[in-house]
Amino acid sequence: MSTPRISFEFFPPHSLDGSFRLWDTVQTLAPLGPDFVSVTYGAGGTTRDLTHDAVKTIGAHYDLNVAAHLTCVNASRAETLAIAESYAVAGVREIVALRGDPPKGAGTFAPHPDGFADSAELVAALAETGKFHIRVGAYPDPHPDAADPTADVTWLKRKIDAGAGSAITQFFFEAETFFRFRDACAAAGIDAPIIPGILPIENWAGVKKFAARCGTQVPQWLADAFETATRDDRADLLATAVCTELCSDLMDGGVENLHFYTLNKPGLTRDVVHALGITPEVTLEKVA
Repeated sequence: MSTPRISFEFFPPHSLDGSFRLWDTVQTLAPLGPDFVSVTYGAGGTTRDLTHDAVKTIGAHYDLNVAAHLTCVNASRAETLAIAESYAVAGVREIVALRGDPPKGAGTFAPHPDGFADSAELVAALAETGKFHIRVGAYPDPHPDAADPTADVTWLKRKIDAGAGSAITQFFFEAETFFRFRDACAAAGIDAPIIPGILPIENWAGVKKFAARCGTQVPQWLADAFETATRDDRADLLATAVCTELCSDLMDGGVENLHFYTLNKPGLTRDVVHALGITPEVTLEKVA
């Protein structure tokens, strides 16, 4: 079994402590040679400027291919495309195009009056510029807004047809969940790469809440295992074992790329990647 190609997701800092966490995370994981790293965009577009700054800084100080998240929330078409153009000027060649979460307090997504109605419209506009490789989101477990069991495959095909070149999935806990989704996508005529998103479980209580919000199914065996491991103070060992086994199962099933949601906490992701046979390539200077 060959080693996979890997990528990492970071989020922009909201404070001085957050800045130190981000740069420590980048410093730890960059030497592992990721294909790309992505930087998220907060709910409701709340981190727009912070995301832009983090993308530019990572690109300027580390030898990394940075993909900037971009959403449809709280911005007109002109404003959104101006942000994309600023990324292009900064040398960014990849965008993760998403509908985006509604602002806090808003129950559902509502397009800006002059904005993009959905992520497929955003993808089409970005594709017209010819300046980016466009990645999009995909949902092996049903998205909370999905109208029916086939909706997530239908929406992904629409985004790929609009010009997206690859997709990154929401996290999931069992390899079979991804394989079922991959097979359904292939049956629908989707031939773009679909990269599984992996969430190392740093905090089980937090992950359960996160899973409930985004529709990810939590298998009972996993819940039982973490309840026991947390009681016995073995949660970190279990998290490493569970995540490594999930990645190994995916690789056994033909997966060649893994995208890790780091939550700006590098330790567990580093340990899992090491267990998969990937070791540091270079030593990088820390950003001042």
